[in-house]
Amino acid sequence: MSNGEFEAIRRSLDQRASFVPMRGTPYYEDAIYDRFPEEEYRRRYERTRAKMARLGLDALIVCGGPNHWSYGGGLFWLTNHREWHALSLYLLVPREGDPTMVYGMGGTHIEATRRVVAVKDVRPAGRGQFAEVLVERIRELGLDQGRLGISVIDPRYGDYLPLNQYRTLTEALPRAQAVLVGDFFHEFLVVKSPAELERVRRAGDLCAAALQAMVGAARPGVPEYALKAAAAHAILERGGEIDFLIIGSTPMDSPRMIFGNPRPSARRLLRGDLILNEIAAGYEGYTAQAGVPICVGAPTDQVRRMFDEVVLPGFNLLAAELRPGNTFEMVRERAQFF
Repeated sequence: MSNGEFEAIRRSLDQRASFVPMRGTPYYEDAIYDRFPEEEYRRRYERTRAKMARLGLDALIVCGGPNHWSYGGGLFWLTNHREWHALSLYLLVPREGDPTMVYGMGGTHIEATRRVVAVKDVRPAGRGQFAEVLVERIRELGLDQGRLGISVIDPRYGDYLPLNQYRTLTEALPRAQAVLVGDFFHEFLVVKSPAELERVRRAGDLCAAALQAMVGAARPGVPEYALKAAAAHAILERGGEIDFLIIGSTPMDSPRMIFGNPRPSARRLLRGDLILNEIAAGYEGYTAQAGVPICVGAPTDQVRRMFDEVVLPGFNLLAAELRPGNTFEMVRERAQFF
């Protein structure tokens, strides 16, 4: 059976055995992506392996999925991949040797992914057989008796890989030691490099454009979902990505919500409404958030006073604390103003 090289299987792509493992195709070779320089990833892997050495790990299994909290975690940081199919994907990082990314799809999906990720070895895991592929690669590296770290999928809730994957991994490698290492990447992600900060700024620009688009669309008779559509269009047409769009409307003189609606509805705007929102836009995996209430018509006296006496002064106090060398505790203390 062919190993999937395109020249060997190009005339039998209608057969699953050829289509799923195919590699080396001409597909997507002219796709253009905004990429970090190789030096950026070299730095990331050096920092990762230095921490692995401190923890006595022979290899690290980096997990990452499509949920909100996992989106910018270790898997993305080391590969540039944002997952949207599986509960989690996996990147095997040995102390020595090339990393291997285990992907949930084969065929054209995996070929497109190979064009954008910062990893050369990307292997398919048919029908969710992620652990089997990890085991195969671990044995190739001679690490089947090693100390294997496993990072969380979701640092917010501390969720790890699914039980079935963990069982397959540990039962197939009985002499290896599996070590749950928690939020391994937090210290690396919290301080951004200059290249990363530029992407965060681009994401901030996308948020501003989305807010302006909502202002332009906000008029009596327009449903909430049309505001969501306007914001989404502003983000997507500028090459961005939508993390979330929380948008809800309520009368200023008789409000029925204190926070925007995570599920914008078909409620139609009325003159005198207040549109509460929180939006998050991303650029190449880096996100920014913003929220600015929008008045349909002139603000009421109460809304005006709230902005002038509470919102704006509080914002300025917090902004003044956002400077190099300061602590989050100082920012938190300033927030007591509210």
